[in-house]
Amino acid sequence: MTTSIEIRKEVVDQKVEEKVEIYYSPEDYLMLEEGAEFKSEYHDGKIIPMTGETPNHNQIALNLSGTLNYATKKQPYRVFMNDLRLWIPSKRVYTYPDVMLVAGKLEFVEGSKDTITNAVMVAEVLSKSTASYDRGDKFKLFRSIPSFREYVLIDQYEMYVEQFCKTDDNKWVLSEYDGADAVLKLSCVEFEMSLGEMYDRVDFESESEE
Repeated sequence: MTTSIEIRKEVVDQKVEEKVEIYYSPEDYLMLEEGAEFKSEYHDGKIIPMTGETPNHNQIALNLSGTLNYATKKQPYRVFMNDLRLWIPSKRVYTYPDVMLVAGKLEFVEGSKDTITNAVMVAEVLSKSTASYDRGDKFKLFRSIPSFREYVLIDQYEMYVEQFCKTDDNKWVLSEYDGADAVLKLSCVEFEMSLGEMYDRVDFESESEE
């Protein structure tokens, strides 16, 4: 006689053999993320492990976030680097931006103190494996956030930055910066930073073979 436990095991084994994709609820994801050793993102039912950061990636994000945090001191802005989660409700996505700027009061997801919804600016340091996604689908996700006004994409293999700014008539304008003397000027807050400062202590040769 076949037991219910044996039947359930047969179903699970069959799903593994068929490589059936598992979908998780946002609540499942948050529960798993709380005890996880490494961070993952959530994309409408799918849990996607985040790739590890290189020293250059971390250094660039640290240089920008530190300088931006100091520049906005005693102003109604908050700067976060990599650890505060962003929820995009219209797309059912949880993500961890490299650098994130919030204007005014933090708007938390109900019942949460580690996930917000009101980013004004996001900066992402590009890697070879994520560059296409960050420029395309991820940018589209961020544009669905009502408060979102500015997107900065930073190359980690050369001194090159792309900046997208939202205009009053809901158009996105691209500006490009190249070389150590170029100066990035944000539109959502009074802030400027040269690429020489942004790439301080970045060793391009050490990661050229990534």
